[in-house]
Amino acid sequence: MHFFHVAPESPIPIFEQIVTQVIYGVASGALEVGTLIPSVRELAIELTVHPNTVAKAYQELERRNVLVPRRGRGMEVTADAPGICKSKRQEIVRNRVRQALKEAVQSELPATEVEKLVLEELHRCNGHRS
Repeated sequence: MHFFHVAPESPIPIFEQIVTQVIYGVASGALEVGTLIPSVRELAIELTVHPNTVAKAYQELERRNVLVPRRGRGMEVTADAPGICKSKRQEIVRNRVRQALKEAVQSELPATEVEKLVLEELHRCNGHRS
C-alpha cells in the first residue's frame, strides 16, 4: 500500500502525520469502512520509521474509534469512521488555515493580497491533484 508517506523534516510529529493521513483518507473515501490498513510492523518498514511511532498513531486512531485492531491482519476502518473523520478533517484544515491567516495578519499583509495568495495557492494545489 502506497497511501502513506511522511515528511521527516516537517515540524508536525510523524505519528500525527500518520493520524492525519488516515483521517483524510477515510474522510475522502479513499479508505472505506472495513478496509485493512497495514500492520504496525508493515507500515513502519514502508515508512522507515520506528514501530512505536506507528503504534502511537494507531492507538490514537483506535481511541477515536476510527480503527479497530484485527489480530494478525492489521487495523480495520470502523463503521463510525467516515462521520468522525469528515468532522475531524474540517477541524484540522480550519485550524491550519486559521494559523496561516493569523501569520498573514501579523505580517500586516493587506486582506486583498491575502485573498489573492489563498486563491492562487488553492488553484495551484487543485492543478496538481493526482
